Amino acid sequence: MRARITGTGSAAPDRILTNFDLEKMVETSDDWITTRTGIKERRIAADNEYTSTLATKAAERALQMAGITPDELDLIILATVTPDFPFPATACLVQNNLKATKAAAYDISAACSGFIYALTQANNAIKLGTVRKALIMGAEVLSRIVDWTDRNTCLLFGDGAGAVILEATEEERGILSTHIHSDGSHWELLYQPGCGNRNPAVQQTLDNRLTFLHMQGNEVFKLAVRAMGEAAIEALETNGLSPADVTLLIPHQANRRIIDATAKRLDLSAHQVFVNLDHYGNTSAASIPLALDEAHRTGKIKAGDLILLDAFGGGLTWGSALIRW
Repeated sequence: MRARITGTGSAAPDRILTNFDLEKMVETSDDWITTRTGIKERRIAADNEYTSTLATKAAERALQMAGITPDELDLIILATVTPDFPFPATACLVQNNLKATKAAAYDISAACSGFIYALTQANNAIKLGTVRKALIMGAEVLSRIVDWTDRNTCLLFGDGAGAVILEATEEERGILSTHIHSDGSHWELLYQPGCGNRNPAVQQTLDNRLTFLHMQGNEVFKLAVRAMGEAAIEALETNGLSPADVTLLIPHQANRRIIDATAKRLDLSAHQVFVNLDHYGNTSAASIPLALDEAHRTGKIKAGDLILLDAFGGGLTWGSALIRW
């Protein structure tokens, strides 16, 4: 038994924040941002848009493509670091929005690698035979935890959501393998200090600006390049394949230089790598499913293609997945 993606969907807020807009907010320029990150604009959620709002829209589109109804779902997993509430799980809110009454629902937190972590869990459940149809999502409203006075981070992040439907199949195509890793010794390189029980949401936490994410960008960059390259090679070697077999690499959309370094290590050409970072920025757990949906709907993925997903995020976490479409 194998898990096959039968539907994809994505959603993003209407509001666009360009690099030229950011020039008016912090000391930066469009040229500086574009050269160092590859980002031109990002989407920002409206006051009445939440992680659950975007995730529900993406899920509805994935369900429609798959041609199934919410009551057919056995499992719902949402990867996010920006849930609507500390609890209950935002996946439960999405379940309620969809009226997917038969599905178990829970969140998973693995930062930018979250979608691959969620995909791994659903894939394993399908292979075991305990789940037949699953909804897997990555969704974030990072604009609520970004310090818009900090030029080191506010340039990078945006809001969005992506979703896939997984169904059990006995065909040869589907998820060939997934690979997940972590190294908690580097947790301080990328994290949100406040609003947990170590720094609860009290006035002192607010005054010290601990509700915003903190990142040591240079260190994260170096570790990301190495880990994403290793994760990609691991997925290929596990399946007896080489980079030349890859139809399309869909990496986590964090920084164009990281993406280019990963592609160079695998000796992939530009047409073998999908990039939409310039329009959305870093949407953390949403970036890979959002990019996957865009690539699928624009005809860049066809039956039989070999698709490689590759991610790195806070934790530190990283992982890959290899899919025969």
